[in-house]
Amino acid sequence: MAKNSTSPTTVPDTAWLGRGRHLGPEPERDVRRNLIALKAAGVLDDFLDLDPVEAARSTVLHPRDESADPGPSARRLFEARWRVADDITVRAQLTTYEPESRRKGDEGVTWILAAEAERAWDAHWPSPATMFWPDSDQIAWDHDAVGSLRLRATNHLPKDDDELRHLLRDCARQSWFIHVVVHEAMTPDALGQRPISAFLPPSLRHRVVEHRGTPEQAQIADFAMKRELSVRMPRGGGVVLPTAPPSSWYDPERFTVRTVFLDGTEPTELLDRIREFAALPQPLPGDAEQALIRLRAGWHLLNPAEELVHAQAMVAKYAEALDAMTHSRDLYREAAETAHAALAEASGGESAPLLPGPRPVKPDASPLSGLTKAFGRLRGPNK
Repeated sequence: MAKNSTSPTTVPDTAWLGRGRHLGPEPERDVRRNLIALKAAGVLDDFLDLDPVEAARSTVLHPRDESADPGPSARRLFEARWRVADDITVRAQLTTYEPESRRKGDEGVTWILAAEAERAWDAHWPSPATMFWPDSDQIAWDHDAVGSLRLRATNHLPKDDDELRHLLRDCARQSWFIHVVVHEAMTPDALGQRPISAFLPPSLRHRVVEHRGTPEQAQIADFAMKRELSVRMPRGGGVVLPTAPPSSWYDPERFTVRTVFLDGTEPTELLDRIREFAALPQPLPGDAEQALIRLRAGWHLLNPAEELVHAQAMVAKYAEALDAMTHSRDLYREAAETAHAALAEASGGESAPLLPGPRPVKPDASPLSGLTKAFGRLRGPNK
């Protein structure tokens, strides 16, 4: 598996990460059906469906690495392996989780997906999301874990000022996806309502959340974005939002597009800015870092070559342990012989007899019976 050659605080260029929510009744069933269909079609090399507890206990690559444990709230762990251009192997794990708090009205099942290729990720490769989730609008797996935002649709900005500011703040701080805000200069027709993610390459299509501001929201959206994220919302334009705190490479002017035509044509300039933003180093959230660690340290789906390497490594490890035990036994024997010789010399050339060990205690013996026998021996003839 490819190693992380970048800073641990940024997403490796070999990785694809996503965190969302499935709002349907049986998310694991949807994943199983999709995996079975794709393996039958030859898209996947193989897949595994694992219980999280058993998966953590039987971690193959690093049996003692506690980072491979997906946590107590994990429901199911899925692994899949497939190949992309030039026979490059991609490995991916999808974990489903229980909602964090039922009392807050959380809906749906949270999922985390981590995929990694043997070289830098190409946006034109198939999306890891559709390797696990069905690529269908009828299955509501594509909701951001922040708010009720959907990936493959346009999400209109809240009307309330405070709600809008809180949403922008949460998206910048908590979401793993790229967020884009587009302002409608006028109400678009059916072609203009088509989400811009439809024009993006496959692996980038499921990493973008699109917000839409209605014509009358120009000022409120501009004020909220300026206050929360220090970016401006051009009327009839679009902007790729920064993360919070913003990275040093983020330039608000660079990622702002003054005019976006929502007439069904390809918004080339905005798409170029999204691709450019996605190619730059992205901050790695703490949960995402743990997902990468689990992918690398807790991988179970080995191919025959990897199984052979793993078996050879285990044999070498057991051989080293056996050598260490043999060496320790020899050292113990030498120390015992030296001590015995020294004891014999100190006793005038005669080896000292071994001291008798403690007498075995009968299983039925008890302190009370011992005291009774002792007092019996002290009793005189006159009792």
